[in-house]
Amino acid sequence: MAGTKYQYVKKFELPDPLLPGMFMLFRLDGHSFHRFSDEHTFTKPNDLAALELMDYSAQSLMEEYPDIVMGFGESDEYSFLLRKSTSLYNRRQSKIVSTLTSYFTSCYVLNWPKYFPDKPLKYPPSFDGRIVLYPGEREVKDYFAWRQADTHINNLYNTTFWALVQQGGETTTQAHATLKGTFSKDKHEILFSRFSMNYNTIDPRYRKGSVLVRTEPDKKKSKPRTKVDLLHCDIIQDDFWTERKILED
Repeated sequence: MAGTKYQYVKKFELPDPLLPGMFMLFRLDGHSFHRFSDEHTFTKPNDLAALELMDYSAQSLMEEYPDIVMGFGESDEYSFLLRKSTSLYNRRQSKIVSTLTSYFTSCYVLNWPKYFPDKPLKYPPSFDGRIVLYPGEREVKDYFAWRQADTHINNLYNTTFWALVQQGGETTTQAHATLKGTFSKDKHEILFSRFSMNYNTIDPRYRKGSVLVRTEPDKKKSKPRTKVDLLHCDIIQDDFWTERKILED
């Protein structure tokens, strides 16, 4: 209640505004999702329904918050780029992180039955979030290049690992030992020579991750609104950025 003698406690709240003129990158990760995926018997190495649920939750978040101009997801992780000039919640870090994380989590739980109609949730999933500020366009591009490169590295390892286990009859311990010290070319060779699998023909969703971008609205409509499109494309090369105006305020 305002004006009471207890109001002094508000003085202990610390302001946490984020620096202006910086690109704001919000990233969330599934908390203890190794256990969560095991408990809910996700398909290995990739569970399509689980990835689609992550994509849907991310699209819902971007539709709710127009200041998010791009998203990139892999596995149980999603990164979102906000407009450089955004004044969302007066750029208060705790407010932005807590609200975006909770909204994404709510969308994930709410839409779980749509993607897993025969798998009721055994316990609530949770996600943690953080914000990193980047000074320029080069750092933003390199950040997303880092995440997509990580997607490729992880998926190549997991695809080879589970091929050894599911098709090659190895135990998980043996599969880890087989892959120890191998390079990308070695994993490609294992997949092709032992399992007749060409890694480069695997669904780009798994190899490249999910990219969310906004499409310009139809200006003929009375209330034009951007559409959030889902892509599975290369974002490391400059072509992706030159074709779009993602970094322009």
